[in-house]
Amino acid sequence: MTKNQRDHGGGLDSAIARFGGTRIGWIDLSTGINPHPYLLSRLPPDAWTALPDKAAEADLIAAARQFWRIPDNAHIIAASGASALIAQLPRLVPRGSVTIPAPTYNEHAAAFEAGGWDLTEDNSADAQVVVHPNNPDGKLWTPDTLPTRDATLTVIDESFCDVSPSLSLIVRAGHPGTVVLKSFGKFWGLAGLRLGFLAGDPALILQLGDALGPWAVSGPALHVGTQALRDQDWAQTTRQRLAEDAARLDARMQIAGAKVLGGTTLFRLYQVDDAARWQTRLARHQIWSRIFPYAPNWLRLGLPHTLHWPRVEAALA
Repeated sequence: MTKNQRDHGGGLDSAIARFGGTRIGWIDLSTGINPHPYLLSRLPPDAWTALPDKAAEADLIAAARQFWRIPDNAHIIAASGASALIAQLPRLVPRGSVTIPAPTYNEHAAAFEAGGWDLTEDNSADAQVVVHPNNPDGKLWTPDTLPTRDATLTVIDESFCDVSPSLSLIVRAGHPGTVVLKSFGKFWGLAGLRLGFLAGDPALILQLGDALGPWAVSGPALHVGTQALRDQDWAQTTRQRLAEDAARLDARMQIAGAKVLGGTTLFRLYQVDDAARWQTRLARHQIWSRIFPYAPNWLRLGLPHTLHWPRVEAALA
């Protein structure tokens, strides 16, 4: 990809313009968002009418700290989505060189390039970013396989790790120069709420808090996030359903001639003969998928909602 080029899932508007239909008639499998979102309770009226208060923010942070088991020596901050935090990461330390093993989520490289950093594959870079599990192939990292051991800044993006909490590297959040990114919208299926978290080195987190300023999270997001993070039963039930649906999708895709390459239980990556042709085939059934400019044989699919399985299976038949 060219410098700073951003390639994402979504983009239903362009799919509709090309293949027809209306947004409500399409099944969007191009993202890795839980198709069964957390059910919202009624919000207190002041969640909409009052400025977010410190008590509500403290409740959210306490719920997040408990849910993710944040180390006592690490701080955590919330913001309006993981993307808002990613944009700030290059400003946490003086600019230099950064290694971001590819292919991976491209917003990290775009953010560091925009911040004047030099992207390199050198294992002695000043900063390193790893996505764990990786998007799109699901690759997992360990402390021993991180690209460099002497980086001034280490970013571990765990946006998709809530499906497998036992694999989390959150214990690294207590290490100097290390931050761990958590996305709320994907696992809880509420991407439009715009809520994300960063846990890590207290000095870096406090610096980021100053940069974000007051009221970085909306009142509704504070309320919904706190309630969802405290609901461990929902999280456990959701992990089981996602695992079952991922296995079901893998089976259908293999029957259709695809090879499973990896992913998580929120999205699956397949090798096919011609990804663009597969995308067109599914789009004729008004099902949108994700393909990649750097891998013409890779097709990524999110999981369908229960109501959408018959259409997806018919399109693959």
